[in-house]
Amino acid sequence: MGGVVNIDRKWLAALVQPVMMVARDKHAIVEVFMRNISLIAATVCLSATVAMAQDFTAGTWIDLTHSFNAESVYWPTADTFEQTEVFAGETEGGYYYSAYNFAASEHGGTHLDAPVHFAEGALSADQVPISQLVGPGFVIDVTKQAASDVDYLVTADDIRAFEAEHGTIPAGAIVLLNTGRAGLYPDRESYMGTAERGDDAVAKLHFPGLGVDGAELLVERKINAVGLDTPSIDFGQSGDFATHVMLMTNNIAAFENVADMSALPPTGSTIIALPMKIEGGSGGPLRIVAHIGDQ
Repeated sequence: MGGVVNIDRKWLAALVQPVMMVARDKHAIVEVFMRNISLIAATVCLSATVAMAQDFTAGTWIDLTHSFNAESVYWPTADTFEQTEVFAGETEGGYYYSAYNFAASEHGGTHLDAPVHFAEGALSADQVPISQLVGPGFVIDVTKQAASDVDYLVTADDIRAFEAEHGTIPAGAIVLLNTGRAGLYPDRESYMGTAERGDDAVAKLHFPGLGVDGAELLVERKINAVGLDTPSIDFGQSGDFATHVMLMTNNIAAFENVADMSALPPTGSTIIALPMKIEGGSGGPLRIVAHIGDQ
């Protein structure tokens, strides 16, 4: 049982004192004390439970999700987001009503890459457990490196440098890589290197990503998921998507096109990343948020 339990000493003394006053021999002490021990145990358990519960009513919420619309960034070969109006306005009944249809590929805007995206038989979007989508956030800032190299690869050395300052990334962590490119979204030309569409555009993609050695280290750390503020966890010029393969053959999910992380601390946040639950899906639209508790 986790959490810090604080029991008021005066309250405990007041509870035990009648035992000593009423009891005249050791047998009576045991009998009367046992009547009270259940109350003490219940109070300890309740205090521990309260200490363990995370208070989401206080602190700060940060939305790490880009809104979905006609400008949302998708892979050059993927269908983009479309929203069509079914009805919007006052009905014959005198009340307002609105409804829309939407269509899009799984991988665009802020979204989940489920492990099955690059690993046969791995977890699909509906199979990734919630426990893998919620966890302590560790934000690695590589904005300086990415500013000087559009094709920058986040390395194992970058991760170890972060750990030297903030401690080893624990199992179950959600690691976010801040390349500083969220501010360029949704301008495709500046954000991903080209605004062109189609197969030929893929060779013109330029943006940072996670290197294979960095991915291998995160696998060793047994993290739950990794996200970044670019269109892909692999860098734009990748031809083999080796980082995807490294992560997803180990059932580690990825979050792509994450929004501005600049307000997040390196450690101390809780990340909640809930995707559309598409049965058998290789990914899907994602709502990802961070909670920072009061210090």
